Amino acid sequence: MAARTPAAIAAEMRDARDDFHRLLDGASPWELRQRSNGTRWTNEQLLFHMLFGYLLVRNLLWLVRVFARLPDRWSRGFAAGLDAATRPFHVVNYLGSLAGAAVLGHPGMERAMDRVTRSLIGTVERSSEQQLARGMHFPVGWDPYFRNFMTIQDVLHYATQHYRHHRRQLTLGDSHDS
Repeated sequence: MAARTPAAIAAEMRDARDDFHRLLDGASPWELRQRSNGTRWTNEQLLFHMLFGYLLVRNLLWLVRVFARLPDRWSRGFAAGLDAATRPFHVVNYLGSLAGAAVLGHPGMERAMDRVTRSLIGTVERSSEQQLARGMHFPVGWDPYFRNFMTIQDVLHYATQHYRHHRRQLTLGDSHDS
């Protein structure tokens, strides 16, 4: 992963949060129900999945903090176990995004995006270089942006990489402007 400064990671999260609001607020109900490009989700479901990437990162951080303190073989074994469960992970990931937008609704999705990005930006800004450099092994089969070993800083940047990847798949009228 390309090295990003903590300030750049915080800025890209703010940009993604603002973009998320623009996309959700600017889309018509018809546009949100349209299929996205390259996924089986609608635009609305894909927007939830983009939010879910940030929610996942918030939860991954505690795992990285724990495994970073253990011998390397522990996170290597954990990642191997998760890699073995890649197919069930993808099914749960897909199904969760089918229902997520309906459960939260648009205002709930926007509030969740605000909360999670505020929390992650706070983590970036409060963490020392040493804390951001802690890392663990990851299940590379789960996501094309996961690497064998990722630091907390890498994981924080991953959230926006995931967001940007899926943003290109939206078929909303102005989704390709940013």
